[in-house]
Amino acid sequence: MKAFIFAAGLGTRLRPFTEHHPKALVPVGGVPMLERVLTRMRQEGFDSVIINVHHFADQIEDFLKAHAGFGLDVRISDERECLLDTGGALLHARNLLDDETEPLLIHNVDILSDAPLSHLVNHHAGRRQMATLLVSDRDSSRRLIFDRDGRLRGWRDLRNGAVRPAGLTPESGDVSLAFSGIHVITPADVYAEMERQERNGAFPVMDFYLEAMTRRPIEGYRYDRLRLIDIGKPATLAQADSMLSKKPGEADGAEAGD
Repeated sequence: MKAFIFAAGLGTRLRPFTEHHPKALVPVGGVPMLERVLTRMRQEGFDSVIINVHHFADQIEDFLKAHAGFGLDVRISDERECLLDTGGALLHARNLLDDETEPLLIHNVDILSDAPLSHLVNHHAGRRQMATLLVSDRDSSRRLIFDRDGRLRGWRDLRNGAVRPAGLTPESGDVSLAFSGIHVITPADVYAEMERQERNGAFPVMDFYLEAMTRRPIEGYRYDRLRLIDIGKPATLAQADSMLSKKPGEADGAEAGD
């Protein structure tokens, strides 16, 4: 199985640590977050991982080299010249994929969770859709809207009532769920749609999904037992340390990406 870890971000919320280090190397329970994600992937059967780098890229490359990639085939997608956001990162890394028909797991480096990664990939592989988004019913101010069949139909910000696409109205059977920052794509479909949209440069992958959802199936995979903490916030680092020692069901999820 193959994966892509988004690790290029500036990590501004984690200053002062990120004034001298990449956010991917922030320690959680004494272990760099990138190591935690890679170790989990290896344990779940992943064999190849792409990691994008920008902020203090050399430190990430040296860390991976010192640990022999933690037993994985690690490929670096270099964004030193320009930070490309999540959608642009996927497009930039296209030449690093050997097979665009094989499912690709996407995972934010600052997400600590007990998500069923290999099961999510296998679920996606058994369905004909461009993307599968791991979602759950937990506290989050930003929600994705799915129809009764689990297909993505929009996005809502509960803080200010903003919706996308413009004019989105509730329908019978709609479900509002929080995105985890973890998803699986069929690269061939994603790149074909990016070409159709004439995407280039830097752009968020969620913007791309919300544009593509009326033409290509994008579905949610609901996992309400999910324990998840976004360690991209200083306030949740302590939560993450606690989460590591708790049993399933004991930890409250923090908001991914807020």
